[in-house]
Amino acid sequence: MSLLEVEGLEKSFVGPEGSVCVLDGVSFSLNQGESVALRGESGSGKSTLLHLVAGLDNANGGVILFEGQPIHDLVMAKRAALRREKMSLVFQQFHLISTLKVQDNLRFQANLCQRLDLNFEQLLIENLGLQDQLHKYPHQLSGGQQQRVAIARALLHRPALVLADEPTGNLDEQSSLQVMELFRDLVKQTGSALLMVTHSREMAAFLDQQWWLQQGKLSVLAADAVKVKPS
Repeated sequence: MSLLEVEGLEKSFVGPEGSVCVLDGVSFSLNQGESVALRGESGSGKSTLLHLVAGLDNANGGVILFEGQPIHDLVMAKRAALRREKMSLVFQQFHLISTLKVQDNLRFQANLCQRLDLNFEQLLIENLGLQDQLHKYPHQLSGGQQQRVAIARALLHRPALVLADEPTGNLDEQSSLQVMELFRDLVKQTGSALLMVTHSREMAAFLDQQWWLQQGKLSVLAADAVKVKPS
């Protein structure tokens, strides 16, 4: 059984000129340990797809199965518990808590789900170069440092699935490359699956597979990607 199964996903929005189809029968599967870059033009529905998988929005049709369980059958409180314990979301807006120091921000989700591993925390801190930042507040960090804290927080509880939406979008090119390389390696160490939205070919190249979303349809860019089903 795949970690994530999406079958015939449909999503439309009502615009000034009527209904606009964003996702048109999207189907794919994702296994533990796999990493996928989801690419496409602006407005193609990449972020919408991530929000549906995370249970932050409802589809108009189709099924999303996480560990064999339909996400749409869960009430909002159960979806929130699923995100807290089994998933992590990483955005280009870092969403750090301004009143907490770096170490408390880093531990926030792991403490919520009672899964704080101090040895793994130390590994993340060292790999992400945060040793000297732990007692600072978010506003005292650079953008690149804040993103490293957000990534460490997202991985510390070893989620089954990481959903990332342009996670290096606010960083300069050099910082983006450094952070993306660390992100990829740390995701592999946790054994998590990663689905990452990106416009960047350079960022996408770090991951195992590349998928392209256009006019509501999903297609394969990477030659070795075989998990996308024809829409």
